[in-house]
Amino acid sequence: MSDERLFLNGTVPYRYQREHGYLEFFTVLVLEFLNSPSSPLLNYSSSTMPAPSYSVPREVQAAPVVASPEATNSSGAYYNARLDPKNFLEGPLSENPGTRLRQMLARPGIVVAPGICDGISARSWIRLPVSEVHINSGAATTASRMGQPDLAIATLNDFVEAGQMVSSLNPSVPVIADADVGFGGPAMVARTVRQYARAGIAALHIEDQVQTKRCGHLLGKQVVSREEFLTRIRAAVIARDTIPGGSDFVIIGRTDSAQVLGMEEAITRLKLAAAAGADVCFIEGVRTKELLESTVAALAPTPVLANVISGGLTPSFTYPEAVLRSLEAP
Repeated sequence: MSDERLFLNGTVPYRYQREHGYLEFFTVLVLEFLNSPSSPLLNYSSSTMPAPSYSVPREVQAAPVVASPEATNSSGAYYNARLDPKNFLEGPLSENPGTRLRQMLARPGIVVAPGICDGISARSWIRLPVSEVHINSGAATTASRMGQPDLAIATLNDFVEAGQMVSSLNPSVPVIADADVGFGGPAMVARTVRQYARAGIAALHIEDQVQTKRCGHLLGKQVVSREEFLTRIRAAVIARDTIPGGSDFVIIGRTDSAQVLGMEEAITRLKLAAAAGADVCFIEGVRTKELLESTVAALAPTPVLANVISGGLTPSFTYPEAVLRSLEAP
């Protein structure tokens, strides 16, 4: 795989962090280049750009998707002309965090996105030159704010408050925030997107676990059906597209199904999520570097985010290793 198609956040070794006085939290890898006027739920209108489509291609469709014929583009997948990656290739990086993140995703190169959970961890990383993007970890936020494990204990309000605080420390640095399963049904997913965007957060990831979810690197997870997962993704995308004035907020679809249903099902779910409008795909719990690389290739040109933590299921590798592997890949 060429360097243009690999978008990957490398890790900063713990020894380096310890010697330089930085705290160790989640370090996240992001892989891969980022490559309706009517809707069953909400109306969308735009005076300057074609309205997006919310349907899913039949060849990967898991369940019937209700969408009007005029809202479907030639490929049958969601498309929003205003958010086409080609629109973010040129020009200086924006001060708007969502726009800035889209520019980073659309351009070649590797981005380091350290994990944060509170003010002190965010401040520690802001001092480093690698702090181009921050990931506000749900597990670490739950532990930091509540002293509890990541077992669906934190609420929407907890996550919004935490995300707003860390986003305010340097508003131009994009923050990607965990949104668990969206805190309820489609209406709550939409509410989550609107509140995160209003808080200054650049992106969220929403997953396919059941409501009583748990950390992605724990065993014993359960996932919902493909149809329910896609309902969450579509609700998030429609909510973003109906924010007044047009929003560049990034929607990340996450699957935890690799451990439960296997890699083939996980990749299928992420293809469905991308077709439904997810800007980035997030696969959790990949056990080998080779599987991670094959996932990136299978989902190209959609960006793929993978979470690498100390002691987690996905093997760790450093920024230089990631660069080397991307250059060696076909």
